Amino acid sequence: MNRLPAGLYQPGDSRLHRLDALSKILCLIILLIAVVNTTTIPGYAVLALLTGFLIRLSGIRPPDALHSATRLGWFFLIILLMNLCFYEPEHPWFSWWIFRPSTEGLMQGVNVVARVFLLLVLSNLLTITTAPLAMTEAMERILTPLRILGVPTDLVAMILSIAIQFIPTLLEETDNIRKAQTARGARFDSRKLTEKANAVLSLVIPIFLAAFKRADELSLAMEARGYRTDVKRSRKKYAPLQSRDWLSMGLCTALAVAYVVLK
Repeated sequence: MNRLPAGLYQPGDSRLHRLDALSKILCLIILLIAVVNTTTIPGYAVLALLTGFLIRLSGIRPPDALHSATRLGWFFLIILLMNLCFYEPEHPWFSWWIFRPSTEGLMQGVNVVARVFLLLVLSNLLTITTAPLAMTEAMERILTPLRILGVPTDLVAMILSIAIQFIPTLLEETDNIRKAQTARGARFDSRKLTEKANAVLSLVIPIFLAAFKRADELSLAMEARGYRTDVKRSRKKYAPLQSRDWLSMGLCTALAVAYVVLK
């Protein structure tokens, strides 16, 4: 059975699904503050346990929740090696040409990789458990204060939501194009720089064309359904946040404050 594209919304009735989209976005932002302020192994362990608990709470299969991060294994390895070899330490293990590996560089690399990994998994959980329409409405509510400056918050929220929902679609499109180009002889795993560059070029151009095609189809579909930006629309009355939403934001805030204070 094929795995669903990373970040694609999966309907469900879990406790994470039932949370208001606004509270989930705010919780994500608060947790990102905790992740950025984490520098110790126990701190990462607590966040990893929390992430595992959220995955279980969401009812999403762990491979689906971790897919957006695990597919970037080579990227994480490169980031780790770059920090290990090029970080400017006081006591390197040895020095050869431009390479100065050290314990400090290794820890810096681990910090960067762990932070990016946690950010990707938490963001993926948000998009998997939140319907696109609810995401758009929550973003519009967050951007509401910008209306004072004349910013069209409804359009900005819609653009951000569409962009987020397009990511898994484009990733799936990229994977299909890569397989098609490999069948036509493109050598993505070649050690020759020229062959690999030609293979990447054969992948990049169709991706851009596919993205523009999907954007054009989406704009035509919205226009056919009567969507207009020059017409003032009525504002929806949003339901107030429930106690579970306030409790979630409170717990996330307490965790973030603890990480900032104990940093």
